[in-house]
Amino acid sequence: MKEYPIQKTEAEWKEQLGPERYYVLRQKGTERPHTGKYNLHFDKNGSYHCGACDAKLFEANSKFESGCGWPSFDESIEGAVEYVRDTTLGMMRTEILCANCGSHLGHVFDDGPTETGQRYCVNSASVDFEKNN
Repeated sequence: MKEYPIQKTEAEWKEQLGPERYYVLRQKGTERPHTGKYNLHFDKNGSYHCGACDAKLFEANSKFESGCGWPSFDESIEGAVEYVRDTTLGMMRTEILCANCGSHLGHVFDDGPTETGQRYCVNSASVDFEKNN
């Protein structure tokens, strides 16, 4: 298992995160589409941080409306996200993890509408929005 800068036991994560966030962030779960608090959140004055360790992951200006039911971003902050091949559910995808604590964020796809061509499909439960002062 990979060592991350932030290390906690699963019991510590479970206590800190609560059931829904623990399921998504630590057990690689997925929230139902169109239900997350950040799906239709488009405040451009801030950034999105890991819901487990508070590492800064995405700038708010990289978020766009994809219609997929989950928050979507066209790029991550350099070095903030780890990319892992995911062959579960009979599909070939790229899972995205927080590079600081290893928590599951979602997946990235090559079908984004902006110049990056990327769509980081992220669970709302895996991030927090921090407004700039």
